[in-house]
Amino acid sequence: MTLDNEFIDKLLKGKKSEEIIGENGLLQQLTKQLLERAMAAELTEHVGYEKHEATGNNSGNSRNGKSAKTLKGTFGTMPIEVPRDRNGTFEPQIIGKHQTRFTGFDENIISLYARGLSTREIKQHLEEIYHVEVSPSLISSVTDAVIDEVRTWQGRQLSEFYPIVYLDAIQFKVKDSGHIRNKAVYLAIGVGLDGLKEVLGLWIAQTEGAKFWLQVVTELKNRGVKDIFIACVDGLKGFPAPLRASFRKPPCSYALCIWCGTR
Repeated sequence: MTLDNEFIDKLLKGKKSEEIIGENGLLQQLTKQLLERAMAAELTEHVGYEKHEATGNNSGNSRNGKSAKTLKGTFGTMPIEVPRDRNGTFEPQIIGKHQTRFTGFDENIISLYARGLSTREIKQHLEEIYHVEVSPSLISSVTDAVIDEVRTWQGRQLSEFYPIVYLDAIQFKVKDSGHIRNKAVYLAIGVGLDGLKEVLGLWIAQTEGAKFWLQVVTELKNRGVKDIFIACVDGLKGFPAPLRASFRKPPCSYALCIWCGTR
């Protein structure tokens, strides 16, 4: 759907940029009206009759006024009115029943958190950019939800067999307790029987070493991996030992053949 240009020109006529994108500006007002009309349409579908029609439906349900809610988003804070039904069964889809943040707001918090900002720094940033006061508990709840998902992904069950597994560590600069430090990110990528690559896991340590690789391959085994046909690794001294210790046969690759003599 394309809006009529004349209608848009009429809306924008004589308005400065702040009046368009600023707090209580045109974009915020349009967003508010569109959301409220969309929820009104959803309620009409739910109760089964238009606002000015007789109820005439078999459910016995009807409109029951509105309740106030304040949304937070890239537009700042915005009060809206959410329509209610008498039976209390109406749940808007465009704005969830308990939703107080508009789409994209959580993503901004996560993005800032991923860059190493503290809860206090994220709070200050959101207040400066979006003119929204965000509580530390809100930021923590958003980041904690992400951490829970990450932990679920980290502990997921793996396939029993991978024809090829790539094992390597990459050095990154990481913000830790307010200081920039070099850390090793251990990476395991498996190629499944379908030929597709899958990230099996990521681990972080101070440096790369054979002892930590033993923890990595042991975890892979505990998560269901029974055998690896080819292990692609670099020439780190002592690397074959963790692989021999974790799997019933020494996995063989070009690099491993050079250091362990397996053919």
